[in-house]
Amino acid sequence: MAIKKIGISSRCDRPEVIEMVRTILANFSSKVQIFVATPTADVLGIKGTPVERMREEGVELIISVGGDGTVLRNIAKMKDPLPILGINMGTLGFLVDVEPEDTIETIEEVLYGFSYLERMRVDVFLNGEMLETATNEIAIMSAKPAKIIQFQVHVSGCLLEDMRADGVVFATPTGSTAYAMSAGGPIVNPRINAIVVVPVAPFKLSSRPWVIPSDSEITVRLSAPGKEAVIAIDGQKSYRIRPDDIVKLKKSKFPARFVKISDTCFYERVQKKLT
Repeated sequence: MAIKKIGISSRCDRPEVIEMVRTILANFSSKVQIFVATPTADVLGIKGTPVERMREEGVELIISVGGDGTVLRNIAKMKDPLPILGINMGTLGFLVDVEPEDTIETIEEVLYGFSYLERMRVDVFLNGEMLETATNEIAIMSAKPAKIIQFQVHVSGCLLEDMRADGVVFATPTGSTAYAMSAGGPIVNPRINAIVVVPVAPFKLSSRPWVIPSDSEITVRLSAPGKEAVIAIDGQKSYRIRPDDIVKLKKSKFPARFVKISDTCFYERVQKKLT
């Protein structure tokens, strides 16, 4: 087989997910070297390898068993993400293309060689210090429920808008079908290098979503004294920000990579997921 080493990482709180991991191991352990992520390995009672170390171990792709959240957590652990093959053990799943019944056949095909799609990510800085890299979105929301916040958004030094809203979502094309879509933003084809800016419940009717070039530097500052906000990255990690804090967003040098398993066009896939 063309592929020599693969990784497996899964959510660990559902028996059917762990059983799927066992099935994959039973079918492929004799055909390829498999590195199992430490949390998953602990549940199975076997030796594990942190996802962060899989690239240096020579792993060529990671099989992520779970839902979109599992995929996002795995990507976030790697500075330069390995290609991900997502097995859909969740609900909707825009980042997991393989259904459980197709798992073994799909992996069998992938092990003979695969191509992958690159999708842009966004580095997040707070007061000059890098926090995380987002694959889906960065959401800035009021720290107090049902309270609006006031903030300014600058794009490459130019004022985009002075907003009063429940918050704002900055989404990659990958994340345009997630929180940003629910907030009324456009669906963006991942082939387009852009960042979507979507106000959440804005006070002004004139506050509308924007699509800006991906090479723009975005700066966000709270503009009402005494009010704090929360910045959430891919729904995984959150940080408090205050009026004197400066949030900057820049396109990352390291994209997310997704194993390509079908020729179904993006628009058909979105329609299928949403119906």
